[in-house]
Amino acid sequence: QVQFVESGGGLVQPGGSLRLSCVVSGSRFENFAFSWYRKIPGIQRELVAQITTNGLTNYEDFVKGRFTISRNNTKNTVYQQMNTLTPEDTGVYYCHIPSRPDDEWGQGTQVAVSS
Repeated sequence: QVQFVESGGGLVQPGGSLRLSCVVSGSRFENFAFSWYRKIPGIQRELVAQITTNGLTNYEDFVKGRFTISRNNTKNTVYQQMNTLTPEDTGVYYCHIPSRPDDEWGQGTQVAVSS
């Protein structure tokens, strides 16, 4: 069973930055693409960014130019650098394997953007 442990969230002012980490265990990490998702109050969990096995990335329009997803196969870790944060980015952020939707989700990490 794959496990996801997200961290790095916190409270930040508008315009600030955070770097999220997701340690993945129970899988052949290098064989999978990963995605970051977020759950905003009142909205279903939504896709934020994806990274393929060979490092190609894709972003939803609302984070393009502000967020950067990356991976370290030696540390079994996926990262998301988030810059120029706005209050609309407030929510719980999760990582997951898009090709394995039935795997249990981690606890996520809370991001709060407020002055």
